[in-house]
Formats: sequence, structure tokens, C-alpha cells
Amino acid sequence: MPESWVNDAERIGADLHLDLSGPGGRRAALTRALREAVRSGRLAPGTRLPPYRSLAADLGVARNTVADAYAELVAEGWLTARQGSGTRVAERAEPLRKTPRVPKKAPPRARGPRHDLRQGTPDASAFPRAAWLASYRRALQQAPSEVFGPGDPAGRIELREALTEYLARARGVRTEPGRIVICSGFAHALRLLFGQGAGGVLRGPLAVEAYGLGFHRQLLATAGARTVPLPLDEHGARVERLGRERAVLLTPAHQFPTGGPLHPSRRAAVIDWARARDGLVIEDDYDGEFRYDRKPVGAVQGLDPERVVFIGSVSKSLSPAVRLGWMVLPERYVDGVLAAKGDREAWASVLDQLSLADFLASGSYDRHVRRMRQRYRRRRDRLVAALAEHAPHIEVTGVAAGLHAVLRLPPGTERSAVKAAAWQGIALDGLAEFRHPETDMPARDGLVVGYATPSEHAYGAALEALIGALPPDGEASAAPGGD
Repeated sequence: MPESWVNDAERIGADLHLDLSGPGGRRAALTRALREAVRSGRLAPGTRLPPYRSLAADLGVARNTVADAYAELVAEGWLTARQGSGTRVAERAEPLRKTPRVPKKAPPRARGPRHDLRQGTPDASAFPRAAWLASYRRALQQAPSEVFGPGDPAGRIELREALTEYLARARGVRTEPGRIVICSGFAHALRLLFGQGAGGVLRGPLAVEAYGLGFHRQLLATAGARTVPLPLDEHGARVERLGRERAVLLTPAHQFPTGGPLHPSRRAAVIDWARARDGLVIEDDYDGEFRYDRKPVGAVQGLDPERVVFIGSVSKSLSPAVRLGWMVLPERYVDGVLAAKGDREAWASVLDQLSLADFLASGSYDRHVRRMRQRYRRRRDRLVAALAEHAPHIEVTGVAAGLHAVLRLPPGTERSAVKAAAWQGIALDGLAEFRHPETDMPARDGLVVGYATPSEHAYGAALEALIGALPPDGEASAAPGGD
């Protein structure tokens, strides 16, 4: 902070609430109010009081009244006054306590897992603080004054222009800034699309993959949109099973959570279905930027921009703390989504939008993604190598891209493996957590292991604990609910 700002603040003085009601004159009332503020602890020892002129102006009293009250309290030992240091609450002044202080026993803190191997979260310690701060500073310095007024519900044009270039280059998306709407993430995008009851832009029924996030299914159910599960196989969603649904929600770049891209023939088939039925494909670009053993897979949106809503965010590529995502919309849905969002930006910080725009335009985002792609690939390789050495009977799938792996387990062992992991202090999920309750697809036993979440120094211990929690070769259980 510039020195001139500090000096100005000290000259003006801090705000100080004092009640001058009660018997006696203004000086007596002020002295009494200050003494009580110190005695009660509201003014802590060492607190600097406002200068005479500032406090007198705030309270509507004469400067001499404030000076006399300060002098009386200095004489009594409540305050101290030194040249150049102003008037402060005396360090020895202690608040009056009506009852003896009894040390409070701190409530027990809930113990978190020793090892967090849950999917969906990047390594928080890897956030690019210096590069983000540089973008934030540049964005703030260059921001026009109107940035600090009500925000455009479509999002800042700087970010929409930067996304237009980036998504075309990196994901094969065909769009323009006027068809991009900024949101706070994928869940927010679903809320804007489906709203509540008949108030949304879209209505159900909606086809979804048989394995996916239950949170998203619950959100859709709350909005009144019925979901119809599509079975999965090694080529992704069985889109030939689509029927009279109005839309389909897919993770074609990397199916969540089982892994693998949607087969090219099925990508074309789902577009043909949307054209024939006047339907819509909602494309969740899940883990589209993190690939290791395969060529980049472009967005389905590029096949027909008028039949696909493309949704992405920085929650995994950068951080979930940066509450920013985007919707690339067919032209006919832009006005409806903006109407659902409202007249002003109420979700995504405008300053964060400008920072992300600079982060993209400066190349910092590309550099960060490449760096994290290398780091997560090394972690994936360590996981695969550890399993090959210590648990070769466990099949690992879905590891060509993304931030997690699926460990296929013997039938009937998933529940016991999740419990064993919990005993080892590991937080992770079983595949059953993601299965649509109405699917006719056979259940699979497995663990969804997120290898991105732990910090670098904690990852080795997390792998050791995981190995210890896995069922031994040949173990199977017929316990009820083994899924």
C-alpha cells in the first residue's frame, strides 16, 4: 500500500462507534463511553484512537471536548499518548470480567482422511499463484471503470473472446463470443438450462450415461427433468439406445467415471439422432485437456454447433476455487439462458473473469496445463507400477486420460474394499456410488481412485495405504450389498 494512503488514513482516523447518551455533559458522556469500550474489551490494548479532529467531526462535538476526554483517560491509565504515535489504548488495560476466566476446552476437531484419493479434485498445492497474480494485476490495471459496475450476464467480452480462440485451438470448438455464456461451473450450467419445473430453457426426459455423478442426476430431478440411463461398453455410451428423449448428456472426451472416449462412429450417430429428433447433445468436456497415451479428442460440438451445448470449466485444470465455467450454446438458446441468468452477473466474479482472460491470452493457461499433464502422468504411472508389483490381480482401466483410474475388483468385494480403505485412512469411492439406480446394465465392482488430489510429498504414502486396502488375489464375497 502506498505510504500516502497510510498517512491519509491515519489523518482521517478509523471509525469508532460510541454511545453518548446518559446523564452529564458531552465530555462526561464521551469519557464514560470510551472507558466502557476499553473495560469491556471492545477496544483492545494497543488500538490507536482517532485524532481529535476526526472523532469530534464524527460525533458532532468540539475538539476540546475530545481532547479533554482523552487527557482524563490518559491520567487514569486507560490510554497512552506519545508524540508521533497518537493516542492508544494502554497495553495494561484489561477488560472487566464479571466471572473468572475459565479456559474453554476446544471442541474436538473432526479428523479428516489421512489420504485423499477421491476423484475430481486437482492438486491444490500446484495452483499457479505467481502467474495468476500477474494476470490479476494486469487485468486490474487495464480494466475500464465500467468493470466495477453491474456485470453483463453473458460474461466479460474479454473472457469470451479469449475462450473463443482457446477452445477452437485446443478443443476444436466452433463458436463466436456472442454464443458463449459464462457461468460458475457445470452444475450452474445445468441449473440455467433446466431451471425449476417449467421455468428452464430445456425440459426432460434427458438421457444420461449409466455411470455418472449422482449429484448431477439429483440436480436434474429437482428441476423436474427425468433421466433415462444409457448403458456403457468399451466404446462409451450406447447411443443407439436413444429414443424419444429431448436431450442427452454425455462425457465424450473421457467417460466419467469408467474412462475412455466416445467412439467416432457413436459421435456421428448421436449427432444424427439429434438432427432427426430435433434433440440436443449436452457435452460435458470432462478431463478433455488431460490426456497421456492417446491423441487429442476434439469436441463433439465441432460436428454440429447448432445441436450441441458444450460446457467446460477450470475446476480441474486450474482449481475449483476459481468459480468459472462456460457454456457454448446453439444460437437459438442464447437468449433463453441469458434470461434464466438474469439482468446482472450474480455468480462469477468479473475480476476473476478478466484474470482468466489474461491467463488464457498470455499463454499461462497452456503452460500450466502442460505442466500438470506431465505431473499427473507421472502419478498415474506410479499407481500403475505399484499395482503391477503388489496387486497384479487388480485390473486398472480408464488411465489413458483424466485424473483418476478405475480399479476393477473381483465380484462382491467392492464394499469390503471401501471399508478397508477407510480403516487405512483413505478417502475414495466405489463404482456403485456412480451407478444410475434405474439402469439395466450389469453392476461392476471397482474403486475410483483419484491420483491428482494428494500433494507430491504425500502421494507415496497414499499409494502404500491403498495397496494395503485391496482384496488379495482370489478373494470374493457373497455378502449382501456387495454390488
